[in-house]
Amino acid sequence: MSTILAYTSPARGHLYPAVAILDELRRRGHRVAVRTLASEVPAMLARGFQAAPIAPDIEAISHDDWRAGNPRAALRRNVKVFTQRAHHDANDLDQAIRAERPDAVLVDVNAWGAVAAAEAWGGPWATFCPYPLPLPSRDVPPFGPGLPLARGRLGRMRDRLLRPIVLGTLERVMIPPINRVRAQRGLSAHRMIGEAFGRTALLLYLTAEPFEYTRTDWPDNIVMVGPGTWEPPVEPPSWLDQIDRPLVLVTTSSEFQDDARLVRTAFEALADEPVVVVATLPGGDPATVRVPANGRLATFIPHGPVLDRAVCAVTHGGMGATQKALARGVPVCAVPFGRDQYEVARRVEAARAGSRLPATRLNRDRLRAKVREAMTMAEGARRIQQAFAAAGGASAAVDAIETRLLNAYRAAPS
Repeated sequence: MSTILAYTSPARGHLYPAVAILDELRRRGHRVAVRTLASEVPAMLARGFQAAPIAPDIEAISHDDWRAGNPRAALRRNVKVFTQRAHHDANDLDQAIRAERPDAVLVDVNAWGAVAAAEAWGGPWATFCPYPLPLPSRDVPPFGPGLPLARGRLGRMRDRLLRPIVLGTLERVMIPPINRVRAQRGLSAHRMIGEAFGRTALLLYLTAEPFEYTRTDWPDNIVMVGPGTWEPPVEPPSWLDQIDRPLVLVTTSSEFQDDARLVRTAFEALADEPVVVVATLPGGDPATVRVPANGRLATFIPHGPVLDRAVCAVTHGGMGATQKALARGVPVCAVPFGRDQYEVARRVEAARAGSRLPATRLNRDRLRAKVREAMTMAEGARRIQQAFAAAGGASAAVDAIETRLLNAYRAAPS
């Protein structure tokens, strides 16, 4: 039996996708230790993991990118958050390694300090990524603005011209603070953003093609296993069984980004449609929302039971909510507000698994039209559902952990 230590950043959207992998590790006889949000420790203990909270100083540093006036300013604010957390999560992982004495470590890619600490530790370690990977490729547009896939010679020329501009901005903002974190651990500096994902023998990427763009230059250490769709085992509300019309689920970010207007606009847009609109608002104030006769609003509702009956999911473009819908064959109307959501929304559109409406163009009439458009794309959503299932999920992830980390490390000469 091996001990696997998993370490997450302070976001449910990063813990929940990893839970099925941790469950599978435990099912195969491994001892699983977890460091995550304090509020989620009881749930992780109930699953049989050795769980403890990350340092409170980490949770105290929250995102404020929604205050930024443009995407570049938002990126700088997010990088500042990750850098501020890095000092704490590096030391936090050190302490966890001393306490748990793991055989391998699995780290959330957003915990920059913990990633550096895992590399400096010297034992086998892996990372997992539950959002679009900002990995440069000759086959896809430069990451960030959610550009459409190149078509023909002019499209490829566009990518060649924009790649150094867009990628250069990303690297100028991200690489210096990452290297400062690495220098504190005596690690070599990164020259390019792609190097940040290549230091580990294994990066578990929680998606699959063709929702992720097909590339010919994937690094060998990246294994796509499909999304993690676990959610807390909460009893669905009793009123759900009383609904006899098609459902539309509306979701917003679990980390505050001032996106409550998506719920307000969805209720207005769909008030006269022959559907019931079920909306969740975990990061906002429900008192600011007027609920129509065909609407239901809650801070949290388990998405699974709603999606099992849904004809469309309206998401903020978050990778977790979007992939959870597609994993059930439900088409998506993605309304990105920022962060990686532009890339998620564009992938929905490119896969013909739904529609895309930038938040800057969000209004009642446009959203109604985009929801209707998404509802015609169930076939594309089912195609993605099948691709996600074929990727192997938690079983494929644990196969990779066992073969690429545990077995390879044992077989290496001392």
